[in-house]
Amino acid sequence: MLSARSLFQEIHDNDDSFRLFCSIAAKGEDQGGWENGRISKLVSDQVLAPKIARHGADEDKHGRIFNALLHKRGLAPVDVPDDTDYTMMLERQGIGLAHTRLKRDEPLTRQDVITYLAHSRVTEQRAAEQMQLLKKVFGDHPVVGRAVRMISNDEDNHLAFCHEELLRLAAEGHGRAILTTLQRTAHAEIRTYRDVSLAVMAHMGTILRWPRAKSAALAAGIHGVYLYERALGWRRMTTLAMPERRNALGGPAPQESFA
Repeated sequence: MLSARSLFQEIHDNDDSFRLFCSIAAKGEDQGGWENGRISKLVSDQVLAPKIARHGADEDKHGRIFNALLHKRGLAPVDVPDDTDYTMMLERQGIGLAHTRLKRDEPLTRQDVITYLAHSRVTEQRAAEQMQLLKKVFGDHPVVGRAVRMISNDEDNHLAFCHEELLRLAAEGHGRAILTTLQRTAHAEIRTYRDVSLAVMAHMGTILRWPRAKSAALAAGIHGVYLYERALGWRRMTTLAMPERRNALGGPAPQESFA
């Protein structure tokens, strides 16, 4: 019987599939770290800037954690296939702030900040949900469990930060722009998540030599999730509520290590 637990356990237990999984995750975190680092330098809001810098520091830490998991298995990262690059696939659709924009030393506009926060609100929702799933699967694992718990806590902080900052901007009169940007971002994200998930499972199927029926069942499941999200599920990514974790990214990042 196919289940998330059996699927992730199979990926974990094979060196080649685990190496690809961690490499994909590390690249995405590294990209997020760079993006947030640049945004923190370009934003003029001196209250917001250190929070964005903290966000970037967390993403950099997550990249190091995934690479450390590889190192503990005596594995090296591999090149990430283009069709599994979630961050860049979103950028190609005009979602979030383009790297060409971030490389220019020009202060961000208020709409740029809304674009950044809306992009983060949607993608951090996905990240938080994925880490919750991984905690259920690997929470008690002696090595991977500590990693996923650390990352999951950070993702929850990032999501809380996005809610709080978007609500602050909405109170300043930017509610319509925020809602429009959130909806556009969410619809693009669910398509991208479907496409990336199909690509990742195809690569894993090749590595693990899954029978055609298993690959077809997994693909059908991914398409099923997409249909639900296209109809209703996207709304969870566009609503805003004041989080229980207030000022979640206030102050410096805790000095945690994962060696």
